[in-house]
Amino acid sequence: MEGDEEKRLLMKEQRSEEEESSSVVKRVWNESKLMWIVAAPAIFTRFSTFGINVISQGFVGHIGARELAAFALVYTVLIRFANGILLGMASALSTLCGQAYGAKEFEIMGVYLQRSWIVLLSTAISLLPLFFFTAPILSLLGQDHNIAQLAQTISLFSIPVLFAFVFSFTTQMFLQSQSKNVIIAFLAAMSIAIHLLLSWLFTIQFQFGIAGAMISTSLAFWVTNIGQLIFITAGWCSDTWKGFSFLAFKDLWPVVKLSLSSGVMLCLELWYSTILVLLTGNLTNAEVQIDALSICLNISGWELMISLGFMAAASVRVGNELGRGSSKAAKFSILVSVLTSLAIGFVLFLFFLFLREKLAYVFTSNKEVADAVGDLSPLLAISILLNSVQPVLSGVAVGAGWQSIVAYVNVGCYYVIGIPVGMVLGHVLRLEVKGIWMGMLFGTFIQTIVLTIITYKTNWDEQVIKARNRVSKWSKVNADHERITSNS
Repeated sequence: MEGDEEKRLLMKEQRSEEEESSSVVKRVWNESKLMWIVAAPAIFTRFSTFGINVISQGFVGHIGARELAAFALVYTVLIRFANGILLGMASALSTLCGQAYGAKEFEIMGVYLQRSWIVLLSTAISLLPLFFFTAPILSLLGQDHNIAQLAQTISLFSIPVLFAFVFSFTTQMFLQSQSKNVIIAFLAAMSIAIHLLLSWLFTIQFQFGIAGAMISTSLAFWVTNIGQLIFITAGWCSDTWKGFSFLAFKDLWPVVKLSLSSGVMLCLELWYSTILVLLTGNLTNAEVQIDALSICLNISGWELMISLGFMAAASVRVGNELGRGSSKAAKFSILVSVLTSLAIGFVLFLFFLFLREKLAYVFTSNKEVADAVGDLSPLLAISILLNSVQPVLSGVAVGAGWQSIVAYVNVGCYYVIGIPVGMVLGHVLRLEVKGIWMGMLFGTFIQTIVLTIITYKTNWDEQVIKARNRVSKWSKVNADHERITSNS
């Protein structure tokens, strides 16, 4: 069997020789088109999702300062934590569906999607106690009692958002693996328009307060989900969706393991910036420092949406090519994705490096805060440059199924190196917020180098065989199940 498998792979490699003999410019152009088919809608969708939270925060801010503080607590800590876990776990589906689509094993993709729903719904249910007991948790952490009570109300209204993440992330991964991204972008644009209208109606016009703002937020997420579910199940994915199957409940453990390692990988990354804010809270002149840092992180957050779009593109392209059996095409797609994202990151690096404190006046009129932002701008520019490469390499890891390896790398680089170095620079050497951020950037820099080395040293021919074995194993399980069902 292994000999047959290797012969098939060699035949696929020979078929790809025609591509290799074509000019480099043509190959880059063709690969760029395939990459942007995924990256452009993914970037737009992430901008829209990020925009939903910004719009919600803006309307909640018009209700009252206490409501804004409570909303910020819930969404900065609780929702970000849940988002990181569920988005990371959903990235396992990108690995499985990307490789299956490349291998033309279309029917198993719908089963993968249903397995991912089971795993993520179970995870979401296990996170519910955090939403039910938000007030006592925040009170134990020393938060004001009134703010904690408001946060409890907001967290209860956010439970539909928690379950929306399950279907939003998984259906997006499923569709992206097939390069069916236009529908995702269209629904994202529609949801943000509906959210803006409903937020104005519920909070300004009808003055429903927090309830109105949170209902609008939940509806914005579910509009996208309902649209994507209809698109998948109503015939537009006829090759990859064959209806609900009891096979989804079979052989779940490999999916659970891959999902857990994926969740740990991404959650560790998303929580890195949150820890940066927490470490800044007890510095001298903390209010100005936190204000300046929050402006920088807001800018960095918008830019990160671009990098996450390239992360999705790298994941899909690498997964598709590994499943198709072409290690050389997979390596070429990595090179094009990384260099394209790096080029965009370098332009933004120069932009933010030279604008400095002028940027801050978009967010504040306080000169002291603006000066602090100007002081942090070089670090912001370096952060943007690093973020143009690191997420793309994480996307490569997702496409190849290395999530557990990257999780270990993240623990070492972020939490063993980055945070301790930042605390020494910030607190011991008195560099304040700059020192903390420098330490965190050092951790990201080390992580980028490690992921680059891993990617470069990888035997991609072996990765092709592993991908094909993974797809073949579950396709065989699917075929055996169908045969047993038909005989009975």
